Amino acid sequence: MPKKDNRFEKVYSQGSLSGVEILVDKETGVNYIFGFNGYAGGMTVLLDKFGKPVITPIEKD
Repeated sequence: MPKKDNRFEKVYSQGSLSGVEILVDKETGVNYIFGFNGYAGGMTVLLDKFGKPVITPIEKD
């Protein structure tokens, strides 16, 4: 079975046992922030200062 491309791309990472990562959905461009500490973690949409989702422009092939 051929390997599918990953939908999310990690664009920022900070920390190892606890920290944050920013992921971009390569289909929609929506940015998500993932916070983690040991075995616990949570992810939510990354918002700008106006409360709107941060969207990265996506290049279509």
